[in-house]
Amino acid sequence: MRIAFAAGLAALLMHAGSTSASDAVFDRHVDEAIARYDLPGIAVGVVQDGKVVYTHAAGELVTGSGRKIDSDTLFKIASNSKAMTAALLARLVDQGKLKWDDPVVKYLPDFRMHDPWVTREMQVRDLLIHNSGLGAGAGDLMLWPDPNLFTRADVMHGLRYLKPIYSFRSRYAYDNTLYIVAGEVAAAAGGATYEELVRRELFEPLGMRRCQVGEFKRDAVGNVAQPHARREGRNVPTRVDGDTIPNVPMMAAGGIRCSLDDMLTWTTMWLQPDKAGLVDGKPWLSQQQREEVWKPHTIMPLSKRMREWDHSHYSAYGYGWRLTDVDGTWKVSHTGTLGGMYSALTLLPEKNVGFVIMINGDADDARTVLTQALVKHFTAPQSNPGVAGYAAMLEAGQRQAAVARPVADTSDRVPATAADLAGKAGVYRDPWFGEVSLCAQDNGVAFAAAKSPKMSGKVMRSGKRLLVQWHGPDAEIEPWLEFPAVSGNASVAMRMAKIDPDGDFSSDYEDLAFERIRDCP
Repeated sequence: MRIAFAAGLAALLMHAGSTSASDAVFDRHVDEAIARYDLPGIAVGVVQDGKVVYTHAAGELVTGSGRKIDSDTLFKIASNSKAMTAALLARLVDQGKLKWDDPVVKYLPDFRMHDPWVTREMQVRDLLIHNSGLGAGAGDLMLWPDPNLFTRADVMHGLRYLKPIYSFRSRYAYDNTLYIVAGEVAAAAGGATYEELVRRELFEPLGMRRCQVGEFKRDAVGNVAQPHARREGRNVPTRVDGDTIPNVPMMAAGGIRCSLDDMLTWTTMWLQPDKAGLVDGKPWLSQQQREEVWKPHTIMPLSKRMREWDHSHYSAYGYGWRLTDVDGTWKVSHTGTLGGMYSALTLLPEKNVGFVIMINGDADDARTVLTQALVKHFTAPQSNPGVAGYAAMLEAGQRQAAVARPVADTSDRVPATAADLAGKAGVYRDPWFGEVSLCAQDNGVAFAAAKSPKMSGKVMRSGKRLLVQWHGPDAEIEPWLEFPAVSGNASVAMRMAKIDPDGDFSSDYEDLAFERIRDCP
């Protein structure tokens, strides 16, 4: 379905006239992705040479509701929020309110990492480039599944208990928790809350009129897409918003919502800073800070797929952006993934092209292949296999990975009994996650996390091992329960690990270190 586009900036006008050859190609790619992956809703837009040259929206806010998605529909942009947080800090650097190499403790005196030396040496820039030494997703169980009872202060306090698995600044490992710290650094330096600063420094001057940060009323704002999950072959709404969308702790890492129009305004500002997003006749961000944001700061692994599909030679992380080359062309991009919502923002600065994809369903594969097809349209159109071709290659790779790293078969699972947990039942505590209970319930044993209500389930036995089968769909990655041997009067310990070792890293069970503190009530 074609949609009209009202740009946030007066200089951006939707192209008029007959449908171009490129439009037909874009339509084909988008329509193939919708059909192949049965997407509940999608919004896609392309910017070229400073103009919005293509927009396409299809589907519904909620499947079966009849409420159509359009260019004003709000989507969760998830980790594409990181580039906005980084840009906010860059604005504050331009204003002389902080420096990239300032120590974090200058702005947040109570900030602590596990290692006192790292605490002292951690600079503002380190918060943005995934080089802390923590494992991927460390501390994310304080953020998801949501809603939960953790606060922003809890997340920041918990960092001191998260043990690193690498040396500081030695390698890349993606994190969300330090972006929360970055948001609080911005607040301390800017003299207002993170949310107020984002509205004042980003949304208002750039004309991103629909974007939302912090708490807002769903129906007052209106036109808000809801996430969906695939259940028994169909799209089912999940994690549906209530009347009030709360100001969640992970706002600076992945909590912002925007419309397609807004994201295309944001895209155009990055591609044509001297023409789009001018504030008092000047670029919104200085050239010096633009270069700093897009500079490779942490080297990332270069995957086999990137080498084969894109002929890439390097991969790195800037400030809130991933950087690489595709067919000899520089690519600046990021993705966002948040429980039934997927986004992608891709820039090809040397070609003066950028595009946005937002989907309100389980769409990891759809996002991957559609992004690839759109990128290839600009970098190597003569060798573009399209959505179907990339989907086939992706599925072949997934089959190979499943053989190489099979997930344990737990189909023999049965409810665990009190006897299975003899000497192990009780209340346990982890220093950053808090308390969980492992107690008898309804002729079985129940697991329940005190500060994360959706992490509740039934303890099951599979062979000689124990696992947790979650009650609801929002805590999808199931964990093993393990009880290391202890000696003497040491407390009973409990560890957790993903049954699927390649499961979402935000289920960071491996960072938990529980000790039994008391009997069950």
